[in-house]
Amino acid sequence: MEQNQRTNGIGTDCVQAGYHPGNGEPREVPIYQSTTFKYDTSEDMGKLFDLQASGYFYSRLQNPTNDYVAAKIAALEGGTAAMLTASGQAANFLALFNLCEAGSHVVASSSIYGGTFNLLNVTMKKMGISCTFVSPDAAEEELDAAFQDNTRAMFGETIANPALTVLDISLFAKVAHAHVPLIVDNTFPTPVNCRPFEWGADIVTHSTTKYMDGHGAALGGAIVDSGRFDWMAHKDKFPGLTTPDESYHGIVYAEKFGREGAFITKATSQLMRDLGPMQSPQNAFYLNLGLESLHVRMPRHVENAQACAEFLEAQPEVTFVNYPGLPGNRYYERAKKYLPHGGCGVVTFELRGGRPAAEAFMKQLRLIAIETHVADARSCCLNPATSTHRQLTDEQLKEAGVPAGLIRLSCGLEDKEDLIRDLRQALDAAGRAMA
Repeated sequence: MEQNQRTNGIGTDCVQAGYHPGNGEPREVPIYQSTTFKYDTSEDMGKLFDLQASGYFYSRLQNPTNDYVAAKIAALEGGTAAMLTASGQAANFLALFNLCEAGSHVVASSSIYGGTFNLLNVTMKKMGISCTFVSPDAAEEELDAAFQDNTRAMFGETIANPALTVLDISLFAKVAHAHVPLIVDNTFPTPVNCRPFEWGADIVTHSTTKYMDGHGAALGGAIVDSGRFDWMAHKDKFPGLTTPDESYHGIVYAEKFGREGAFITKATSQLMRDLGPMQSPQNAFYLNLGLESLHVRMPRHVENAQACAEFLEAQPEVTFVNYPGLPGNRYYERAKKYLPHGGCGVVTFELRGGRPAAEAFMKQLRLIAIETHVADARSCCLNPATSTHRQLTDEQLKEAGVPAGLIRLSCGLEDKEDLIRDLRQALDAAGRAMA
């Protein structure tokens, strides 16, 4: 769905962008809960199949509800075109696969969500697409050395889940642009707290399941194009965009739709057509409700996370606290540059007593729920050693950088005093387990 550059404030776009009802039309985004659409003639429908006209014929490719919401996200990020997907994983896969094929190579930050790491390191590897992982703190020369003749994309996360590393977007973009576009997953800060296009990124992805939805109601993902990368200047590297697509009567996406629309049009008309991970219109409707309050919610998430991080840092039961908003954090200065209004509501910390202390801590929580989710209106937390990583020994956990006493806390929208009170009484239980 194409969209002009943002001209209003971020809060206004959260509420108003994407959908503009006419006289007597529904004020709220309508749910087009239909798989298909009717046309009077075969010729009318044929123009859609040939990409000669705009419209809808089957919701696997496009749906009006989804397009309204995608246009809002494009406006929020300052992009020219966007599309919704069934999940954040689908968004990252389609964004990468839109540029890659068997024999291609990707350079990615090593500090990314585990599911995305596996996507690149395992699943796409089986498809003949290799990946070199680089430190998010690597110097320019080291980053540049990771590129190969067959590299087609560079990838990173603005704030990594759950490591909370902050990507040096400007540096990654500088290095990438000598070769390929930079794709940045902006899930954790959202465009309210960071807009990667302003720092040189070319494509942005989201797991809209997280803060954008904000209420744990609907799975979803999004891809946004900045409209700035010159595909024709790199014609040999991106034949899918710059040479005829015989499955669409020889259309050349970069020529017909230009920089502003080529990437998303190809991803929609080719990849969504063939792979089908479309977001449901009902989920898009829920997502839009979340987006309307995103600019109000994000400052509260940040406020609560900062307060909890400062509290935890002062507690004797805690070994360390990882949150970019803390002055002692290794990413504090970088966060001030890219995230001047704060990053997100996720904090990680380690308990001194290891697994026994973590188990006691988790059992004692009353307000903060135990969940695998993050970025919700309700606070939740997770101890990887007793859940997602429970198959590993304490030594294996240490080697993986996930110590047995590590807790991932996602601060919601509750009163921070109540969250701190719950943490305090749970820390007391952890302290008794250490005694």
